[in-house]
Amino acid sequence: MSPFLLVVAALSASSAAAHEASPPREGRFDNGPGPVSQWFRIAGEPSATPIIFLHGGPGQGSQTFQASVGPAIEQFATVVYYDQRGSGRSQRPSDPDLYSIPILLLDIDVLRNHLGADRVILLGHSFGSILALEYAATHPDRVAGLILTGAVPDMPATMKALCDRLRREDPPAHARTVAAAGGEGCQPFAAYDDARRKEWIEEAMFPDPATARQVEEWDNAQGLGNTGEMGNALFGKGLLEYRFNRPDRLTMPVLFIDGALDHQTTEDPQRQLAAQVANGAFLSYPRAGHFPFVDEPARFARDVRLFMEQIGAGDE
Repeated sequence: MSPFLLVVAALSASSAAAHEASPPREGRFDNGPGPVSQWFRIAGEPSATPIIFLHGGPGQGSQTFQASVGPAIEQFATVVYYDQRGSGRSQRPSDPDLYSIPILLLDIDVLRNHLGADRVILLGHSFGSILALEYAATHPDRVAGLILTGAVPDMPATMKALCDRLRREDPPAHARTVAAAGGEGCQPFAAYDDARRKEWIEEAMFPDPATARQVEEWDNAQGLGNTGEMGNALFGKGLLEYRFNRPDRLTMPVLFIDGALDHQTTEDPQRQLAAQVANGAFLSYPRAGHFPFVDEPARFARDVRLFMEQIGAGDE
């Protein structure tokens, strides 16, 4: 059993001493190429190491995390909600040359510097897990811990799982994906037209359709919904071929939180990576889909707190 899971098993319900939270504050920083103006918000209790939330999408923004589990985590940690370039309240340039994984990693480092934090905890969801993994592997000395949820460390494995699901559940749709790939492999997103594709993806991510509607409402509040600039650029640059291949660089504790009912991502690559890193742990939420922090927010917040206590990154 990993050190984290031993902590979960042994820790009592006692809480750390309370601190008076600082008022939330919003800010912006500019970073090139572009430069692109990017938004962040700092909220919550003072903690030794801030948590930077890296949202998915690409291009989703931090709205759903802020509206769901964020306030619970703010009760014991400093949370930095960050909208990546092309997302949320940040600037959304149309030039695809202004988007790449290396550019996004540099943005994170500029934000960390702007915060004055020597080290941070990165909490990455879905596409944000790729950024968290790559930043931590590039700058292990600047990351105290990783929390990855709905993670995609192996995109080809994820695509294969989607193809296998189509083969089982809708053979004619699977045949269309094989044809779209020219008979070699399959292109799962070619299975359906736009409207049905959206339904199929939501069925894979959300055990409860009401949760899908709630996430869509949060994502699109105040006109902040995903308009596709970042996603179009990154998918055009081979994002679907991404594999994380530097587990030896992850010297910090790494916690995977997976939704057992998430059929949009793949469990096995997450379990395998958790076993490969020096201090990895894997948790599965049996009632959760692709958004465990929406499906089971109280448990998610508790596990984040336990993780912070384990790595000594809790209250100041």
